[in-house]
Amino acid sequence: MKKVLTVGVFDYFHYGHLKVFEQAKGICPDAYLIVAVQESEFIKNTKPDAEIFYSTNVRTELVAAIRCVDEVVTYTNVADIVKILAFDIFAVGADQNHEGFQKAIKYCQEQGKQVVRLKRTPNISSSSLKQQLQD
Repeated sequence: MKKVLTVGVFDYFHYGHLKVFEQAKGICPDAYLIVAVQESEFIKNTKPDAEIFYSTNVRTELVAAIRCVDEVVTYTNVADIVKILAFDIFAVGADQNHEGFQKAIKYCQEQGKQVVRLKRTPNISSSSLKQQLQD
């Protein structure tokens, strides 16, 4: 069994998040999917303008309710969580490319872990949902 790790905020949970989890789970036939949810108080470190709708506990509970998710953990910094958890494949979203992700990907590559870029679900994003709610 291969352990697949994907990480994110997962606030304003939407169809695109579900598809990310399904893609990550489908990377290999025997995948065990670990989803790391970023703790609320650390989100502003990489997204200073973020307005968080759900608490860490609520976001964790939402993610844990998804059938294809095997385990949910929380994290503060993506560059650190990849050093702490035991996993084989790091599944990274198409838009996850800030400095912390660059460091995490480099670490994974140096440790011989596979890095897989996941595809975006067309026409959906947390940013567009937030904008629609504000209009």
